[in-house]
Amino acid sequence: MELTRRIQELTPDQLYQELGSRPEGLAQDEAVRRLSVYGPNVLKEVKGKPLIFKLLANFTHIMAIMLWVAGIGAFVARMPELGIAVWAVNIINGAFSFFQEFRAEKATQALKKILPSTSRVMRNGEETSVLAQELVPGDVIFLQEGDSIPADCRLLNSSDLRVNQSTLTGESHPVNRSAEPVSGEQMTRTDIPNLIFAGTFVAAGSGKAIVYATGMNTNFGRIAQITQSLKEELSPLQKEMENVTKIVTVIAVGVGLLFLVIALVLVKIPLIESFIFTLGMVVAFVPEGLLPTVTLALAMGTQRMAKRNALIKKLSAVETLGCTNVICTDKTGTLTQNEMTVRAVWVPATREGEPYAGREIAVSGTGYEPVGTFAENGASLDSRSVGAINDVILTQAKCNTARLLPPETLEDGTKTGWKVLGDPTEAALLVLAEKAGYARADLQNEQSIAELPFDSRRKRMTVVHMQRVDGAIERVAYVKGGIREILDVCSGIRVGDQIIPLNQDWISFIMAQNDDFARQGLRVLAAAARTLPRELDDYQVETIEADLTFLGNIRAGNTHRDADIRFFQGGGIIDTVAGHRDHIAKLLERGDDS
Repeated sequence: MELTRRIQELTPDQLYQELGSRPEGLAQDEAVRRLSVYGPNVLKEVKGKPLIFKLLANFTHIMAIMLWVAGIGAFVARMPELGIAVWAVNIINGAFSFFQEFRAEKATQALKKILPSTSRVMRNGEETSVLAQELVPGDVIFLQEGDSIPADCRLLNSSDLRVNQSTLTGESHPVNRSAEPVSGEQMTRTDIPNLIFAGTFVAAGSGKAIVYATGMNTNFGRIAQITQSLKEELSPLQKEMENVTKIVTVIAVGVGLLFLVIALVLVKIPLIESFIFTLGMVVAFVPEGLLPTVTLALAMGTQRMAKRNALIKKLSAVETLGCTNVICTDKTGTLTQNEMTVRAVWVPATREGEPYAGREIAVSGTGYEPVGTFAENGASLDSRSVGAINDVILTQAKCNTARLLPPETLEDGTKTGWKVLGDPTEAALLVLAEKAGYARADLQNEQSIAELPFDSRRKRMTVVHMQRVDGAIERVAYVKGGIREILDVCSGIRVGDQIIPLNQDWISFIMAQNDDFARQGLRVLAAAARTLPRELDDYQVETIEADLTFLGNIRAGNTHRDADIRFFQGGGIIDTVAGHRDHIAKLLERGDDS
């Protein structure tokens, strides 16, 4: 649909007018009409070669042609056994190559299911569920945590909405989205806060949006169009095989002609016999075993990679990887697993001769599987036995909107991994609490009496719970956020079992610790809490997030893929192209987690 104005600048009423829609959604007959105009909401694929052409391609490349010709030559030279053998090799090799590529193509088609199957839509004033491929511009859709976004949309309203755009940007951290109109002149399209895109998904919150682009007109569709328009080039192996074939052909024909001249001029052999002798010489030069040897070697490589969940569509791609000198790759989800893991818990402490110090508790385990232990200076530790550490863990878990879903057993008997609904870092905090012995269900089902959601200005999140404090039931505010943002609203600090005033020396010490953690490529989240006065009767940021007690912080990192890091280090070439600070790029080069 052609838009006359920038869609990010419009108010909801202007959006309905621009897209020919209304708050009640499109009428069903209008939706059907638009579907016929704009087409289904699917990614169109460039029409591939017919199956018969793909089959014939394995019998008509230059090496195969040389073998066909060699077989004919063998028959003419009165060597039918050799001719049959050469042709049999060619047929078996071509059929085997086609089978490998056909099987890979079928597997690829099974993976191309990125868009959701159904969406919640407002049609004729009623909420209904329709196939995602039937969405059209002007449809009003509803989104909630965990939903895949089926089309490019402009938000109409939202509630603490955060979207994971890693399929478009490569960054796993969810971004905040809101419905307010913005100018967006200096921003890239994926940075505009009121736009959401097909192929991404809702990490947290909920919202209502209006569709403005579907199918190939979406951002995702334009990317697909670019990739499909790329011209397929010969692989290094195919180029080498062509060169070898040309060289062998020239040598074979050259030597054959030389012997033909010798046979006719010097030895005086009759023409027919000389020609047959020459054909035999030419056929003898043909390396009929080369093609199946190469094919089988590549097939073995393909099978080995398949066992490691790598899908090879063409056999020649295996050799192409071996010829690669430089690989440009994204960090998130490629060098790293797109899974956050809490590595340590830090709490303020004092030691003899050190009035400003801390305790660092290491946490084992990686990913979202809630299995791990706590240790201090190498000695095992029960985190719940240390009140200060326990309070940090509980605060981080209570200030949380993520959900952990346990593995499921599929129909074929295989088990899925742990799944996350929400922010990866918040999910890691739930895992931390479960490692400490807290039941996941209790944490996820615990209801707060008030919540101040995280926003990019405050960089803090607060929840208020009813809690037993010194034998009485009190309202306790739990706060998490960035180190500086938490310290700004704290007046006290918990050191061991005591709460003392937070002075500038403690602030300087904590910030210095934070800088050290940042240089390790880790994300730091601070925790604070406060028992609310009984006379407090409103839950505003200014009244809740004040006079807090600083408890400590956690350090979390994105687990790298060991196999990928070993691959690059084994090659001895590490060229880093990163949109990160220098120290994070260097950590990646060394193979450290980031």
